[in-house]
Amino acid sequence: MSASPLFAALARRHSVPARLLTVPAPNGAEREALLAFALRVPDHGRLQPWRLITIEGAALAAFAGRLATRLAAREPAADAARLDKERARYAHGALVVAVVARIDAGHARIPAQEQLLSAGCVAYNLLLGAEALGYGAQWLTGWAAYDSAVAAVLGLHADEQLIGLVHVGSVRAEPAPVPRADPAACVSAWTP
Repeated sequence: MSASPLFAALARRHSVPARLLTVPAPNGAEREALLAFALRVPDHGRLQPWRLITIEGAALAAFAGRLATRLAAREPAADAARLDKERARYAHGALVVAVVARIDAGHARIPAQEQLLSAGCVAYNLLLGAEALGYGAQWLTGWAAYDSAVAAVLGLHADEQLIGLVHVGSVRAEPAPVPRADPAACVSAWTP
């Protein structure tokens, strides 16, 4: 099969673990283009049920410190190594983008699930856009994405939830390839 360059690039898409990312990250016009690209997602009703919060530079260390403090409060048995790992998680990439879903649960026509999926597409577009620009990226959730105290640290409102933290930066080492899903095992045809 002869694939277009776009299809070939999408077929190669892979996440780069945050620990393998470093500076520089996209900045200036390149960064603006990446963020604009991220927002070009399916959006039933044009609700724009998402927003982005960028964390970089000294703010990354401050954010990591707050997460470690929160983890210690949440899990008093967490040892020093676990807390250090939490702090170090944000020391590798040059840019972290918090993707936030803004859900209008009472919308008459657009179900909350569609709004949430649209926000998920924003996170995925960040991965695609970063790779297209020659960077690596990883979409992480973990405990922090589901913790109300972390949501408060980020300034989220009651109708918002953290979809994930997308780490973006230059790739300092390529990750080992991971096995991909076999379409034969995941795809079926509906028949009447």
